Amino acid sequence: MEKLNAKSLDFIHDVVNRHKDKMGPVKLMLHDIQDELGYIPFEAMEAISDATGEPVAKIYGVVTFYTQFTTMPKGQHVINVCLGTACYVKGSQQILDGLVELTGAKVNSTSADGIFSIDATRCVGACGLAPVVSIDGTVYGNVKSVDDLIETVLSLKKEVA
Repeated sequence: MEKLNAKSLDFIHDVVNRHKDKMGPVKLMLHDIQDELGYIPFEAMEAISDATGEPVAKIYGVVTFYTQFTTMPKGQHVINVCLGTACYVKGSQQILDGLVELTGAKVNSTSADGIFSIDATRCVGACGLAPVVSIDGTVYGNVKSVDDLIETVLSLKKEVA
């Protein structure tokens, strides 16, 4: 496991101290840490446990239950492809496969260059727009094929290069 740098550790401790006396502090802390670091490192779960008295296992359970949290760093751009029933029936698996090929990221992981993470998700509550793909939080509905997203994905790759 990679060690966190001092800046990240200081940020985690600031978040924990800011929220520890609030009602339901664990999710507040997790959201702030996820927003800043892009993931929830184990050191953060330990710091939250120490401040709240909640067992690390319970905090880990919260992190792994909610899909907005992750224990692994993500790429600079995160692509979510819905594989819920409505999206799947309308071809989201083929879109997912095309995005994997286009970005070089495997499903539920990050590309070797660190630019893209691709996650297969379940229902995102936009079944009327199926199939649905989210890129960095922007929802694209009625995606017919990966061709509908090529320009967007390639422009994100050029931004980083």
